[in-house]
Amino acid sequence: MFVSVIIPTWNEENHIKRLLSEIREQSFGDLEVIVADANSQDKTVEIAESMGATVVRGGKVGYGRNRGAAAAKGDLFVFLDADAILPSKDFFTDIIHEMQYRRLDLAGTAVVPDSKRMSDRFLHWIYNRYIFLMGAFLPHAAGTCIIVKRFVHEAIEGFDESITLAEDHDYVRRGAHIGQFGIIKSHAVITDVRRLDKEGRFALALKYIVAEFYILIFGPIRGNAIKHEFGHTEDENK
Repeated sequence: MFVSVIIPTWNEENHIKRLLSEIREQSFGDLEVIVADANSQDKTVEIAESMGATVVRGGKVGYGRNRGAAAAKGDLFVFLDADAILPSKDFFTDIIHEMQYRRLDLAGTAVVPDSKRMSDRFLHWIYNRYIFLMGAFLPHAAGTCIIVKRFVHEAIEGFDESITLAEDHDYVRRGAHIGQFGIIKSHAVITDVRRLDKEGRFALALKYIVAEFYILIFGPIRGNAIKHEFGHTEDENK
């Protein structure tokens, strides 16, 4: 199975090298890396190209993922955020084996913070318990890592680019109508806590709770219904 790893970026020079290095070190090597860049003003593109990634024009996160997928050659897509940290050199080998063993066509992973703060670990623990419990009824998958077979992505015509928050959850919910969805059990993906630092733990948790109820009542979030920014500027702590 050939895998396409797709990473949307905007000013990610402080993270992209680490992630691409981790991908290089994977025991599974039958893959390509596509970086969909939203006109970064730093060295993101330079770093990506120097490390062998294919760079395509990106934009907002849904648009970037779709452009990356359009350029992809793989049978399986792995969408990763640029600040994701892979937990093992066997990550791709193990998740592909689990997808095959469980006959999954679409999957998310648990997410753990790159932080020792108890509040960060507790918030992520709640999220992980929630997505495992709701998986069969209301699929969720953080954009940190989504694994999907090409036929599912194409059948649902990719990410809905009009959605401004929780486009990842919308994506897997639509995909679950086409193929078998599940949460990967073999590995959790580690994520940076910069958004928690920027927006505040309580404020961000409250926003996501409000977003969940909004989606259940009104449907996908579009426009400025709930304010949410993509990416991080150069002067932020990345």
